[in-house]
Amino acid sequence: MAVYMVERNLAGITMTALAGAQQAAIATAQQFTADGTAVRYIRSTFVPGESRCMCLFDAQSAEDVQKVNEAAKLPFTRIVEALDLTPAS
Repeated sequence: MAVYMVERNLAGITMTALAGAQQAAIATAQQFTADGTAVRYIRSTFVPGESRCMCLFDAQSAEDVQKVNEAAKLPFTRIVEALDLTPAS
């Protein structure tokens, strides 16, 4: 599995809608995994001043991540392989 970053432009989104989008990403990734396509939502970072959101997913391919985001009806501008450099606790 690799880590993929999904970039989003979310101009005008409310915090309530942002929370709903996060829940949709989580639930849809879980459903895909239950159906045999392993995709795990890791986390998101939102930059309010730029209306940008970056979401990290674990998956076998960018195409799997794209399918999850399309199924969840979440907009995105691109999906790229990334490195998650969070230190271990």
